[in-house]
Amino acid sequence: MRALRPLLTLAALSASFACGAAHAGRLADLEVYDRTAACTLPIYEHEGRLYVAGEPRHQYELRIRNSSTARLLAVTSVDGVNVITGETAAQEQSGYVLDRWDSVRVEGWRKSLDEVATFYFTRLKDSYAARTGRPNDVGVIGVALFRERQRHYGPYLEDRAAASPVAPEASARAADEVERERDASGAKAQRRDESKSEAKLGTGHGHREASPAQYVNFRRASSTPDETIVIYYDSRRNLVAQGVVPQPQNPWFADRRPDPFPNGFVPDP
Repeated sequence: MRALRPLLTLAALSASFACGAAHAGRLADLEVYDRTAACTLPIYEHEGRLYVAGEPRHQYELRIRNSSTARLLAVTSVDGVNVITGETAAQEQSGYVLDRWDSVRVEGWRKSLDEVATFYFTRLKDSYAARTGRPNDVGVIGVALFRERQRHYGPYLEDRAAASPVAPEASARAADEVERERDASGAKAQRRDESKSEAKLGTGHGHREASPAQYVNFRRASSTPDETIVIYYDSRRNLVAQGVVPQPQNPWFADRRPDPFPNGFVPDP
């Protein structure tokens, strides 16, 4: 099968994981990094699902680090769309190949082996998925992880695997789960106070930037992902309205009673 591999190994990537660092995953760590704010977005767990709060117009990237001792294929989707091929996400598509302990930065939609169109948070109608007629799965990130089949004898022939910041396969199971879970969570969210919400957040198709990649060989040990990581995202205001992110409170007002004589003199207005 075809898969992509980053040309540069990001060995020093962990040094930049800061600002409320949070990650998800067992075989690999997945982080959502806000490039505009220069920090990793914290992950919130709510009713068994994971969420991050995005900031409209902020650029972001996905950071995937292989935490296992063998090569992995990471089929990656954003808004139900394969980040490499642009197809509606499916497990059989392309993904990133990561050597053991290796890391990759998925900075955007792959346009060629040389560049990507950057990810940025935007209104649903401006998202790449909506602009290509696929708005139903906007608001979710999926990574399907596959272990590599071990060679027991002689050389093997296999489809090409992906290179640089690209991933040759994308999570079909994640897409199915996303659709079912979004139907349930979406109905629940609509029953909440909509006056506190704003337009749903999606991922746009940004400017082009260099991101070299190359094809490598990879054979999956199984047609079923060994692990699927799913992270939902929306604006902070919407996540607060849905009860995902706790409503911030001013501790000064929390238990304070009004004082009828807070000052001794009348100040100018």
